[in-house]
Amino acid sequence: MARARSALARKLRQGLEERGYLEVETPIAVPFAGQEPHLRPFETVFTPDPPVPEGGVAGARRLHLHTSPEYAMKRLLGRGGFARCYQLARVFRDGELSPSHNPEFTLLELYASPGSASSIMADLEQLLFLCAEEAPARQGHGRGEGKIPLRPPFERLTCREAFRRYAGFDPFPLAAAPFAQAARACGVRPAPDASWDDLFTQVLLEKVEPALGIDRPTFLTAYPASQAALARLDPEDPRVADRFELYAAGLELATGWSELCDGAEQRRRLQEEQALRERLGREVFPLDERFLASLDRIGAAGGVAVGFDRLLMLLTGAKTIADVLLFPAAEEYAQARRAP
Repeated sequence: MARARSALARKLRQGLEERGYLEVETPIAVPFAGQEPHLRPFETVFTPDPPVPEGGVAGARRLHLHTSPEYAMKRLLGRGGFARCYQLARVFRDGELSPSHNPEFTLLELYASPGSASSIMADLEQLLFLCAEEAPARQGHGRGEGKIPLRPPFERLTCREAFRRYAGFDPFPLAAAPFAQAARACGVRPAPDASWDDLFTQVLLEKVEPALGIDRPTFLTAYPASQAALARLDPEDPRVADRFELYAAGLELATGWSELCDGAEQRRRLQEEQALRERLGREVFPLDERFLASLDRIGAAGGVAVGFDRLLMLLTGAKTIADVLLFPAAEEYAQARRAP
């Protein structure tokens, strides 16, 4: 598996550099955590050793291990000279531990300006085909043994089309109450006080996602505007965002979008996420002003985050993320509990 990880990273770098992407590195410990309502960052502290040098930092500084390098990489886009850049980043998300989650994992993030969701999807499907022409099909999700082809073009399916096909209804015209009724009719049991977004996510997870990317990879596109705080809205239909996710053989592999390059609008959306974090009883973090200031200098752009470990699961046929990690968290944490 170590050799497979190395080979995959090498092929990804080769494909990206052939397409004009520059590899970059950004800080892991950052002063501003992201505002995503359902993510919890790990916290750490920088404590300078005295004496503090001239121009240095006086006093301890609270930091967080980044959940994504997105803010920093967009700041690079805004600087100039980084029109196409990528990073194989170690990222950290507290509490995430499951057959497809590890609290520390690797993301491939790439950004292009000029660019869009469509151009990023085109680059991504070519990149995956460079890594492998086909991949082992995974058990479950209605599929047995076999292969799934990775030859472009991948299927493109809007959220509305996917819900109609796999849940039997279109959620977009529905208010929360009729949405909940339609969810129950298709076999989903939402909480009595579920919001529209809660209902969307639950039906997506239970009815739509398991059916995606079975015979070939699928880009799920045109997400509700409320499900994409960092993405540009569709100019022809502001109810949806120009966001996509990639699924293959029962795995969610990537999420990306046409970037929102409007600092004022981004500030408004992040403030909405701050309010949602507060309602959920989660800590509210300050806004990253340097990130916001960079957005108006970017112009049209697109970006994507690809789960490197999940991509390796796809290509090797591994059943869990622990199978592709040299030091899976569950094993390491269990051993630490046994230590004297």
